[in-house]
Amino acid sequence: LFLATLTYDTLRFEYEDFPETKEPVWILGRKYSVFTEKEEILLDVTSRLWFTYRKNFPAIGGTGPTSDTGWGCMLRCGQMIFAQALVCRHLGRDWRWIKGKRQMDNYFNVLNAFIDKKDSYYSIHQIAQMGVGEGKSIGQWYGPNTVAQVLKKLATFDTWSSLAVHIAMDNTVVMEEIRRLCQSNVPCAGAAACPALQSDALYNGCPEDVGLRERLAPWKPLVLLIPLRLGLTEINEAYIETLKHCFMMPQSLGVIGGKPNSAHYFIGYVGEELIYLDPHTTQPAVEPSDSGCLPDESFHCQHPPCRMSIAELDPSIAVGFFCNTEADFNDWCQQIRKLSLVRGALPMFELVERQPSHFSNPDILNLTPDSSDADRLERFFDSEDEDFEILSL
Repeated sequence: LFLATLTYDTLRFEYEDFPETKEPVWILGRKYSVFTEKEEILLDVTSRLWFTYRKNFPAIGGTGPTSDTGWGCMLRCGQMIFAQALVCRHLGRDWRWIKGKRQMDNYFNVLNAFIDKKDSYYSIHQIAQMGVGEGKSIGQWYGPNTVAQVLKKLATFDTWSSLAVHIAMDNTVVMEEIRRLCQSNVPCAGAAACPALQSDALYNGCPEDVGLRERLAPWKPLVLLIPLRLGLTEINEAYIETLKHCFMMPQSLGVIGGKPNSAHYFIGYVGEELIYLDPHTTQPAVEPSDSGCLPDESFHCQHPPCRMSIAELDPSIAVGFFCNTEADFNDWCQQIRKLSLVRGALPMFELVERQPSHFSNPDILNLTPDSSDADRLERFFDSEDEDFEILSL
């Protein structure tokens, strides 16, 4: 387990370093060696956006809480997994944050989307208030599925990122649904709406022919979130190999999971331990400076990350993937199919070409997943009592 020791002379926490092990370290689809790449591992971890409890932010809804300490951990984990999608979308997986180095504008645009104020796309304010529509009062704890549903709704307002967000329910990923969602191109309003197009390909602000548009910008970047229950009260060991493989895929956004007061953002693994970012520390809310620049050091975890045994993972999780292009998605599907052939790895979810007939007929592009199915799964995933049984393991 991860250990922290307090030394009284410095009054600082000393964090346990990575174990000296021949086992590879996997961080969001990247493979590292502890012996030769320790600096690179720590730089990769530090570069992830780290969202924690904050205090003294503007009251949620004008009269609500000014801190999320004690209730916002899963909301912060949702912010972290979504921020990783935005980093991949706007900065790329290879982008790194270096303390004191001037960052590009797109980095601040991403960070500003999560700042604790009511008009940021994915702020704690927006998530908490949008959650009211999902039956969660402000200050109530969310499960992984609720936070995924809320982020999906909020992403529709983020025209800058123009993401297709799909939440795969019933442990089933339907490829046809995803293709339909990602290929539903909004009419092109000019170069800004079609970042993939070169301006010389535009005619009166739109491509000369639809065929050209389809060829150049046929795919909205996909954020795929899959809420899962990997056991009743503890994780079923049969899923552990499959879970590890999720962190090995280049499309990996990691995993959010946990139960009240212990939600974490899992970004990788080494041996039999998961590597995670922990939101459970309260920092003062950050105000943008007069220059409009944001003091950003508190949004990066600058000590070695926490680790815990995979066997201790709470079985209620959501796994995330980002597919920037259709080729990324096709590659992801191929990897999932290969994974089903790995001995001793029980699939965590099913990948199918089209909707099985026993499903209720979903409205694919419906942005408010309020069907009775969603409600039923809501209770299923967020249940804090364990008195239910799972029929389809």
